[in-house]
Amino acid sequence: MLDFTLLGWITVIICAMMVGFSKTGISGAGILVVPVLALIMPAKHSTGFLLPLLCMADIIAILYWRRHADWPRLLRLMPWATVGVVAGYFILKIVTKEQLMPIIGVLILLFIGVTIWNSARGDIKNSMPTTWWFGALMGLLAGSTSMMANAAGPVMAIYLLAMGMDKKEFIGTTAFFFWIMNLTKIPFSWNLDLITKESFITDLAMLPCIIIGGILGIILVHRINQAIFNKLIMALAAISAFSLCVRSLFFS
Repeated sequence: MLDFTLLGWITVIICAMMVGFSKTGISGAGILVVPVLALIMPAKHSTGFLLPLLCMADIIAILYWRRHADWPRLLRLMPWATVGVVAGYFILKIVTKEQLMPIIGVLILLFIGVTIWNSARGDIKNSMPTTWWFGALMGLLAGSTSMMANAAGPVMAIYLLAMGMDKKEFIGTTAFFFWIMNLTKIPFSWNLDLITKESFITDLAMLPCIIIGGILGIILVHRINQAIFNKLIMALAAISAFSLCVRSLFFS
């Protein structure tokens, strides 16, 4: 198990709860988890430490929201996203994620800007193209950003909101998508020495905290309407993308 100070353990516990909350409730609510973890451990190792936490939270979200997943759209994304994960793995061997994060952030902000601009003129379903190439592009971007910086959340938010999904479909579909993606990333992350035996044991110890956060997320989703849900998701996606632009300045 990893060795933390008392403040470090408190930080890890809060981060684990936020991961659970964001997976079962408001996607993107765990935006601060990555930079906060980077305060108590090297940024490279924080990425590996976070991955098993995400996998466990994905399972909780799947157990509760599994009946709401949109499998046709999910299956169209997965091949492209898998290619993106492999591409991200090889890209990380050439450049650091700190060099890539600002580029990823700018791309996501551009997509968000187009989405907001077009949705202001009509239904959000028509805010982005729904052709095959758009799904392929978003799948590639989601897979690569997930592998390089655990930052596929805002990409998926843009895509699924553009598809006009309601909040339950949104959560159910993202739960399965990220669970598959995160499982795919584990052998790559292990090979890159991002995950260690000690970090994995510590992750397992955080399961009760993830469950508590997951329950809180479920409660919140049932209490807010669709319009508020969409606005929260889009706002958090924009904040996440902006944080990618500046994160490398402080957590390299």
